[in-house]
Amino acid sequence: MVILNWLTAFGKYIMMLKRVFRRPDKMRMFLKRYYTEIYQLGIDSIGIVLVISLFIGAVICIQFKMNIQSSWMPAWVPGYASREIMLLEFSSSIMCLILSGKVGSNIASELGTMRVTQQIDALEIMGVNSANYLILPKITALITIIPILVTFSVAAGIVGAYSIVYIGHIGTIRDLTIGMQYSFHQWFFWMGVIKAMFFAFLITSIASYYGYNVKGGSVEVGKASTNAVVTSSILILVSDTFLTQLLS
Repeated sequence: MVILNWLTAFGKYIMMLKRVFRRPDKMRMFLKRYYTEIYQLGIDSIGIVLVISLFIGAVICIQFKMNIQSSWMPAWVPGYASREIMLLEFSSSIMCLILSGKVGSNIASELGTMRVTQQIDALEIMGVNSANYLILPKITALITIIPILVTFSVAAGIVGAYSIVYIGHIGTIRDLTIGMQYSFHQWFFWMGVIKAMFFAFLITSIASYYGYNVKGGSVEVGKASTNAVVTSSILILVSDTFLTQLLS
């Protein structure tokens, strides 16, 4: 029974995407909503991305410097580890898990509220493809802005590592710089960007599916937001395993 429910939900999800990815009826209206969603979903998330990345970069550096000390470990290892962790996992996978809570719940609750207040039904009555009109700008906006968020996250993590070394006197700036520059592969950055763009699609499309298909009242809107965050988080972790293997 559970498998049947999953297959039914997946079928509805695919049918929704089929309606979403159609040419907009009015490109000017699409672009207007697209720019609005970039601001609401992306630019409004820059603050939380910078703050969390700053402290995560500092914590990683502290952990490697203070708790993984060894006479065999070069002094530049904390810088190298901080850079690799920020590039390969945190700034893509973990950051998208955080955004699934902020952005995903926002999308699901917004569309769910429009559904229960019959605003989506009104769009359908007027002959508007509501899925395309409401959801496509959200998906394209977050996919567009996510590379910038990844870049900011990596930069903030590196700044956090330098800040804790300078303020906490747990090493030298020179050793940290050597570690940051050691054996740098540019592909690691692009791998994180590619993964983050795929995760951005999962976050927006899954949250839109739950919000768009809400049935009932305000209680169901809250449940849809919770289900959207949980489902997208699980799929991000599962797909991260395969994407990492595929792109490495």
